[in-house]
Amino acid sequence: MFTLIIWLSIIASVLIIAIVLVQNPKGGGLSANFSAANQILGVNKTTEGVEKITWILAISLLILSLAGPFFLGGSGSGQESLMKDNIENANPAPATQGTPPPPPPSGSNP
Repeated sequence: MFTLIIWLSIIASVLIIAIVLVQNPKGGGLSANFSAANQILGVNKTTEGVEKITWILAISLLILSLAGPFFLGGSGSGQESLMKDNIENANPAPATQGTPPPPPPSGSNP
């Protein structure tokens, strides 16, 4: 489920980038490029549609970003407790306090 949310977020991000690039900051945008569409839909209808799509994509991206951690599955805490259990249940190495140091190599002169 988390992978699906990631892919939907990527698609929404790419679409919102494309929609924002279509818009013109001076209000022309999509309506300035298609004069025939202006006669049918009108300038206001075209910019309203692009603005609505922008808001819908922005809100969906916000919701997907907030929903992502809930479907992550708690992998961080589960791995941490598994590591703690392995450390606590590990057999300790035998103590080597009473053993003498190893002899020097045979070819050395003291």
